[in-house]
Amino acid sequence: MSTRPLGQPVTRRHVLGLAASIGLAGALSGCGSNGGSTPGASSGSASTYAAAPTDLQAQLTYGLWDQTQVKAVKANLAEFAKTYPGIKVAVNVTPYADYWTKLQTQASSDTMPDLLWMNGPNFQLYAANGKIAPITGAVSAGAIKPADYPAALNDLYTLDGVQYGVPKDFDTIGVWVNQAIFSQAGVALPKAGWTWDDFQTTASQISDKLKSKGIYGAAGGMDGQTTYYNTILQAGGEVINADGTASGFDNPASEQGLEFWHQLIASGGSPNMKQLTDTPADQWFVSGRLAMYWGGSWARTEIADAPVAKDVTVVPLPVGTQQATVIHGVSNVVAASSKNQQAAQTLQVFLAGKEAQQQQGDMGAVIPAFTGTQQAFASSMKGVDLSVFLDAVSYAKPFPVSKNSAAWNALETSMLPDAFDGSKPVAEVAGDLATKMNALLAKE
Repeated sequence: MSTRPLGQPVTRRHVLGLAASIGLAGALSGCGSNGGSTPGASSGSASTYAAAPTDLQAQLTYGLWDQTQVKAVKANLAEFAKTYPGIKVAVNVTPYADYWTKLQTQASSDTMPDLLWMNGPNFQLYAANGKIAPITGAVSAGAIKPADYPAALNDLYTLDGVQYGVPKDFDTIGVWVNQAIFSQAGVALPKAGWTWDDFQTTASQISDKLKSKGIYGAAGGMDGQTTYYNTILQAGGEVINADGTASGFDNPASEQGLEFWHQLIASGGSPNMKQLTDTPADQWFVSGRLAMYWGGSWARTEIADAPVAKDVTVVPLPVGTQQATVIHGVSNVVAASSKNQQAAQTLQVFLAGKEAQQQQGDMGAVIPAFTGTQQAFASSMKGVDLSVFLDAVSYAKPFPVSKNSAAWNALETSMLPDAFDGSKPVAEVAGDLATKMNALLAKE
């Protein structure tokens, strides 16, 4: 899942979609034909499932946000058309920065795409307001078997015991490394099992030696999924508790995970927050001005197409108190308001199947979620062993979400920069953030 395409400026965890955010719950509830429904109530034909007849004529829209995946998506659709030539699918790509704002408007007027990408932070909000259709019928019919996918990702798209989507992919986080910069700085390459201290020292050494050339050792930033969520987990902390009712930011271990990024910036090992606001970490890396980039498996597509590709390798994240990475996956969901439910569900089932997922993996677009189809991704980038991202599943932790993740994601965006740039003590910011986050969670 790629949560966002490489190069998308992050003001965030807008994460994963600050969704047009804070007023979204109110905007969705009570509007449109499905307003105010409970999860599962808008299932309609989703309560039963039968594959579309091969001669069905239908026009579908498929909404997504990542242009770099369109080639693989269209390859899937070409295979689908061999069986269903009468089902025409228009792929609508909306830049990530605008995707959730647009979707909010569409949801309010019941004009969402027939099939669309959904992510963890926004899923519960759309499911709770009856805007997406459950996959209950397809599961009951055996057309989709949840056991074929990682359990943590099935859970991510389940609300009150009802599952609404199957992840089309998953992603974990590693450290992308520009070996040419290490050579230029005369610094040894990182190895598996390296520690936080190793990382901090390496970043500072490279920055000290090459800063006159505008090159840094590493980079922080406001993308929780690729940065501070991981270090919070590695320190033994949590972003939110297991049942989604309380913040973990004021946990002392969580504060250590935030302090990691303050130290990196304070040491000069990373560009400062203003620089990172102007140019996100991934763009520092693909432009050859960053030695180490904490990035997701989804970064493979754009890095492979950049001039730095010839110098790149990838290593596991450094180890804190424990080894950990966030895992997430994007899911295909059907709009409850779709007038072409059977065709949309048939496409949803096809895209969730082994054939389509294997094709995605073979093309290196993403790590497909279907068990047994991932290995091709590991060797999809010439000269780079991407198995780091597959191995990380064994120590991965679920992406933190609640019913209105966007609301507290906005707090992270507005408050954490003060901790990272040293304007306020990390403990003070973390405590204030936890207090405000708990107030929001109490309203869910």
